[in-house]
Amino acid sequence: MKDIIFALDIGTRSVNGLLLNVSEDTYTLIDYESIEHTERSMLDGQIHDVVAVSKIIHKVKERLEERHEITLNKVCVAAAGRALKTRRTIVSTDIGKQPLMDQEAISFLELSAVQKAQYELAEEEKDQDQLTHYYCVGYSVLQYKLDDDIIGSLIDQQGTVAEVEIIATFLPKVVVESLISALNRADLDMEALTLEPIAAINVLIPESMRRLNVALADIGAGTSDIALTDAGTITAYGMVSKAGDEITEAISDHYLLDFNEAERVKREITEHGEATLQDILGFETVVSKKELAMDIKEAIDDLAIAIATEIMTLNKRAPKAVMLVGGGSLTPMLTHVLAEKLQLPTNRVATRGTDAIKNLQAVIDVPQGPEFITPIGIAIAAKQNPVHYISVTVNDRAVRLFDMKQLTVGDCLLAAGIEVKKMYGRPGMAYMISVNNQTITLPGTHGTPPKLQLNGENIHVDALIQHNDRMLVQKGDDGQEPNVTLFEVVGDIQPFNIYFNDQPYKVLPIIKVNDTSTSLDHILKDGDRVELIDQINLEMWLNQSEFHYLAHEPEIFAIYLDDKFIPFEAVSERLLINNKPATLKTKLKAQDKISYSPLQKVAKERLVDLLNLDLTTCITVTFNGETVIIEKAKRALYHHDRQIQDDDIIEPLSKLTLKPLPDTTFVFQDVFRYVHFDLMKQRGHISILKNNIPTTFLEPIQDGDSLEIKYESKS
Repeated sequence: MKDIIFALDIGTRSVNGLLLNVSEDTYTLIDYESIEHTERSMLDGQIHDVVAVSKIIHKVKERLEERHEITLNKVCVAAAGRALKTRRTIVSTDIGKQPLMDQEAISFLELSAVQKAQYELAEEEKDQDQLTHYYCVGYSVLQYKLDDDIIGSLIDQQGTVAEVEIIATFLPKVVVESLISALNRADLDMEALTLEPIAAINVLIPESMRRLNVALADIGAGTSDIALTDAGTITAYGMVSKAGDEITEAISDHYLLDFNEAERVKREITEHGEATLQDILGFETVVSKKELAMDIKEAIDDLAIAIATEIMTLNKRAPKAVMLVGGGSLTPMLTHVLAEKLQLPTNRVATRGTDAIKNLQAVIDVPQGPEFITPIGIAIAAKQNPVHYISVTVNDRAVRLFDMKQLTVGDCLLAAGIEVKKMYGRPGMAYMISVNNQTITLPGTHGTPPKLQLNGENIHVDALIQHNDRMLVQKGDDGQEPNVTLFEVVGDIQPFNIYFNDQPYKVLPIIKVNDTSTSLDHILKDGDRVELIDQINLEMWLNQSEFHYLAHEPEIFAIYLDDKFIPFEAVSERLLINNKPATLKTKLKAQDKISYSPLQKVAKERLVDLLNLDLTTCITVTFNGETVIIEKAKRALYHHDRQIQDDDIIEPLSKLTLKPLPDTTFVFQDVFRYVHFDLMKQRGHISILKNNIPTTFLEPIQDGDSLEIKYESKS
């Protein structure tokens, strides 16, 4: 039968086989067969008894062959996701004296991080000799940092320390070898290989959706496998050792059932909503799905907590959504409890069945539940993205690689166990100097990266490789001793100009090496003592200039008013730099503008303005129909009981008092200080009126009064 895919999902509890027909972008499920293991030949997804597992595989193969009168020789399988090892690692490097970083340097830094993860994995397994027995099946850069700040790219960046954090995934070689052995015993060749999490993700989360942060949990019998997507890729894999068996055991303990009967009850309740059971004492009970969820709530909580904790550990935060597959995902209320533990809305955690697989058709009744997501995904993913082995030669040593992706020279270095950091040239010897009694290290130049050749041509670490390529790796060149000038240490500290009251002046720094004045192009040697005074403050410059008499704290103009001390900055002695108040310790810089204002003399009128004093009172009246504002002093300033006059000069620290004047009453004749009216020129009888009532010039007046002077000529 042409275009038929035979796929196997070899799980802890059972082996599921299926036949799938491929037609362009459509997949048709022709048949499937599921047989449970008769003994504990699989533990946590790993084959522990190759012979026993191969027998079950052979039975599944025979039944499908008999029903369809075909011979099956090749099969697509998946390595268990729980066998994957995921590590997050951080590696940093000093780039203080290194030229601008390029892609090659960054690739080597990433490989160093992957290799560090590989070593940590080997140390965890307590067998560093097994370093190359783990295949790196992929890594992703989580973030770059420059001097502890997260940065988008390190290319052409300058700083002191560059850092990369990666997440790398490894697959033990023994997992693949045991899988191949079990297939060979069942007269099958491995046509294609994928990873179980990749299989499930490929059919449920297409690449276009992997920019979303989504978790997929495959809850089997013995373990729950977890995979996460984000930013367009699969970012992490994980496993927890709690799954469907823990739920079955909880049912067995609560209802007094043996394990197999508890498994039957669990499946029946899942399919029909209720089940009839008989405990070991012979009592028969009907249990609904809701009752079951309440009775084994603790076990459901434990499973949800274990899965949620692993997701948070791998993802560092709650994902946007969680998809559940596998038989254990049908555990009552699990989606609700898991959503609660991850603090997600309940509609963001859901069980997905085969009906969610696009372009899938069937000529038989397709199991609609989540159990067959992974087997179908294996068939599709293994055909679309098969995993192959390729062989290359690295420094005359044969290396086999697990072809999970486009392989590069860097993958060859990892597989060959070549420690990238040791292949860099050693840095040159450093010099120790002192600058103003502070010790400074002048590093030698960095060593060069490893020299790489592929099939006789120079290449970069991210170059792609092919089967039977030959690669040569040589150590990079060592660095040299430092060749550093005084200018490179102290920078450009040439004389600079400043201005004092708009007149230009020059500020000169002081530079000495080993007590001798020298130029900025002086080549420094190990042990040199550099003395530098390049930051001249205002006091230092004043003392060295013609304005040395100003090198003191400015004198402040202040008075005591009614025993209260009041300073006046506007008339005090002031030194400003760039129109801002300065102290004698203010550092000078090029083009600074220094302005000096001496202590000023202050007259009474100026002081009153500075104090914002109101010494007068006023009223508004009308005189012969014209509005007139009349003002009179109500308070006065005194110095030692003497009233201060308008032309008096106030000395600093004078003790003044503010006193009210005794007579502030306005009278009619006060208006003549503000209007021009010549009584001598008038002829006839004079009438003096206030508010149309006869009055005198000494009559008190108030605000708003109407004043008039009328005369009647003699007849």
